[in-house]
Amino acid sequence: MTGLDRHLAGGVTTVCRAWILSRRDGVVMGFTDHDGAVEVDGVRCAAATGFDAGAVERGTGLAVDTSEVVGALSADAITAADVRAGRWDGAGVVGYLVNWAAPSERAVTFRGRLGEIVEGGGRFTAELRGLSDALNAVRGRIFQRRCDAVLGDGRCGADLALTSRVAEVALHAVEEDGAVLVLDRGAVAVPEGGFAHGRCLWLDGAALGLEAVVADDVAAGAERRLRLRAAPRAAARPGDLVRLTVGCDRRFETCRDRFGNASNFRGFPHVPGEDWLVAGPVPGAVR
Repeated sequence: MTGLDRHLAGGVTTVCRAWILSRRDGVVMGFTDHDGAVEVDGVRCAAATGFDAGAVERGTGLAVDTSEVVGALSADAITAADVRAGRWDGAGVVGYLVNWAAPSERAVTFRGRLGEIVEGGGRFTAELRGLSDALNAVRGRIFQRRCDAVLGDGRCGADLALTSRVAEVALHAVEEDGAVLVLDRGAVAVPEGGFAHGRCLWLDGAALGLEAVVADDVAAGAERRLRLRAAPRAAARPGDLVRLTVGCDRRFETCRDRFGNASNFRGFPHVPGEDWLVAGPVPGAVR
């Protein structure tokens, strides 16, 4: 029997609930429904935040445990700007039942992540998804011509730390509500088109820590224009410092010629396409 079990068996209890949230950028915050702060696992869980969670619906087998959490938006905790920017998307959540008179007596009641988040009226509501939710992801490989590895990961093996594949540069201009980033053409040494399918990470400004995928990289006159697949959900401004990483279109020719990484290519470039099924003999043609 644990210390918390003995406390609960005593009849009169001094328990509260606490939650620790861990964002993907490393920010960790704690909250409690107690009227005073409680320290749990070395994290100070703040009180009087309006943070509350509903009962967890537990399923049998591999069913996903679900619930929701409601809290107030504040300047020093969870802000509306951070919610809109997506900084809390997918954040890890651990829920506890804690004896606030002796915080070492505690038990984990939920472990998972934040799902869909809705904010408005000075408050937010977030879906809680249990650990088994990860089992809903598609697994396995698809036999296709293009590579299915992520550029720079363990399966790919390409070294993205090389100076020829990454650049830190200040934005010269921002257009189309952040969907187009403009650089001085001579600010980076990566050849034109090299950042297409790559990534842009903000190192300062309102979009600090946010990342976007580059769709196109085109030089025009003295400018280098990068069109993003989706603008960051925080205001990008001229002068923002960003880190640009080269991209890959996942073709075998790109893997071989740009990265010298043909031995790690994870696609099947010689798989016949769908047109092969209806192809007929053509005099003098080689297939």
